[in-house]
Amino acid sequence: MKIRVYVSLKPGVLDPQGRAVHHALDGLGFEGVEDVRIGRFIELDVADGTTDEALDSMCEKLLANTVIEDYRIEKVER
Repeated sequence: MKIRVYVSLKPGVLDPQGRAVHHALDGLGFEGVEDVRIGRFIELDVADGTTDEALDSMCEKLLANTVIEDYRIEKVER
């Protein structure tokens, strides 16, 4: 089974990398970009019997820093 995990900073957490990209876009003349938030995309191939609880545990223990980040798990049809 293919799993995609999207990790992003929680609202209110400062994102210096996003701010730098926003500034660069502005400097390149792109107008209308109001905010930029940078996150991570992680793709996993796991056994078909892997439970939702196991996937949550992976995210909470290693893949995301749940103090400052949110995550979303997506199961991909093959």
